[in-house]
Amino acid sequence: MNEQEVNRLVDEMKASPEDVPEWDIALASLATEEAGKLGRGLRLADFQRLATEHAIRFDDIMVTMFELVVQGQWRYQQEDGRERAISRDELDNLYVGGRLSEQDVAQYTGLWSPGSQN
Repeated sequence: MNEQEVNRLVDEMKASPEDVPEWDIALASLATEEAGKLGRGLRLADFQRLATEHAIRFDDIMVTMFELVVQGQWRYQQEDGRERAISRDELDNLYVGGRLSEQDVAQYTGLWSPGSQN
């Protein structure tokens, strides 16, 4: 993580309560760092590996990733290369049982990448 990213995270943590992001900042940073190391977007297998390596629940990572896409901080690209928006309703429909399972997100086999949607 470079100095600019660290400063941005510190600024986010200092923000007033109404400015607090709806996602987990630490998990977002972990995913951003991993995408940078790999030089590409992340796939479900990458999130599963990160969950295992860092003893993090897979659903916590995926809720963060969905929130980042919903909020336009990350983008989701289908396997055919087309970018696809994910709506709040779509996330809410996946999250019905209180947790996201691997089965709930199995259809999202494309790339999750940092950056705003086009």
